[in-house]
Amino acid sequence: MKLEESPYLRSPSNVSIKAGSIPRVVGTRCSTTTPRKAEPDRPLLVCFSHLRWGFVWQRPQHLLCRAAKTFDVVFFEEPIFEAGAQDHLRVEQVFEGVAVVVPVITPGNEANLTATLGLLVQEHLKRFSDRERVFWYYTPAAIAFSENLSRDLTVYDNMDELSAFNGASPDLIAQERSLFSRADLVFTGGRSLYDAKRDCHTDIHCFPSSVDTAHFHRARLHGRADPPDQSTIPHPRLGFFGVVDERFDRDFLAAMADLRPQWHWVMIGPVVKIDPASLPQRPNIHWLGAKSYAELPDYLSHWDLGLMPFALNESTRFISPTKTPEFLAAGLQVVSTPIVDVVRGYGEDGLVEIADTPTAAVLAAEALMARPKEAWLERVDQRLAAQSWDMTWDAMRTLILNRLPLVDAGRDEVLPSVRVGA
Repeated sequence: MKLEESPYLRSPSNVSIKAGSIPRVVGTRCSTTTPRKAEPDRPLLVCFSHLRWGFVWQRPQHLLCRAAKTFDVVFFEEPIFEAGAQDHLRVEQVFEGVAVVVPVITPGNEANLTATLGLLVQEHLKRFSDRERVFWYYTPAAIAFSENLSRDLTVYDNMDELSAFNGASPDLIAQERSLFSRADLVFTGGRSLYDAKRDCHTDIHCFPSSVDTAHFHRARLHGRADPPDQSTIPHPRLGFFGVVDERFDRDFLAAMADLRPQWHWVMIGPVVKIDPASLPQRPNIHWLGAKSYAELPDYLSHWDLGLMPFALNESTRFISPTKTPEFLAAGLQVVSTPIVDVVRGYGEDGLVEIADTPTAAVLAAEALMARPKEAWLERVDQRLAAQSWDMTWDAMRTLILNRLPLVDAGRDEVLPSVRVGA
């Protein structure tokens, strides 16, 4: 087994950058610097994720880039299989203080995969043997090969109910039970998940999806150029951005498009786990594909309304869509299907319109587009002033550092306890 230092670097904007010029997070912005070498006095945060770092810029990236101010972050992705090479790790430095590690496995070794992954991770972590070590899980599946590895604290950031997704392993439920028993701290990505899991652990905290308000506020600025692949699409434009998978209600979208053929629907995001041929095709539905996080404000700036046509099924039962506050920060009014966390968090306060049928959705959209939105924007900004990824990470960090056995992680004393929303 060997370690491979990859020359390929990735950034949240998916823009190619040269080795030695790594983007780093400063507050909520990104600048460029030479990658920092691991510092022996900084604690280590080892993350096990089901999501690829370079896929979609979302909760893990927002939190872990902020975590890198305190921790050296090692982000383990799920393995990939490549012929012609022995089992090894591919390491990519993606931000100052954040390294992505991808296990590269020889095809045909699947039967021994758990043991192989355990050995690869163990060998890699030997270089950090003198550090305080926090294990941070996004996927319970990783407990199968990491349960016996040494750590000082275990955190489970339960952002999704993965067992409810299409193609989920039947082992996930039992693996999550094991993770709950091993975890010192549990975070949930929304209120619905918190309500469902609150009795599974004694130290569980609700941290709903947050927002980088400054980033999406750019969509409110006048004079931003309309992206070329969108500029010829007529108005009104109703837009969605995000992953298009089994959670996206394709029939709902098609019915809306048929009800208002003079309106245009702009769909942004990668299509995964579903057949692209199943996407509704209409003259007024425009599938623009995936865009970088940096590009999103330019697209949203030229939309008339935001749309969240989520299906109501097991995979959406516990979701807390990050795009809800992102739409609001961009100054876009939103129509959503009745996702529980959207209804409770935004619909009941009049910040998002809820519609359970395509007819109700187009009627709500007509009313919103005809209505002045100054008073609505004022209420939106009051809400957003009380939530941000910076605030979320600061609260998480306090909980983590107060539970580490050693009081030495860039602080002089134990931090005051925080009260987290539940």
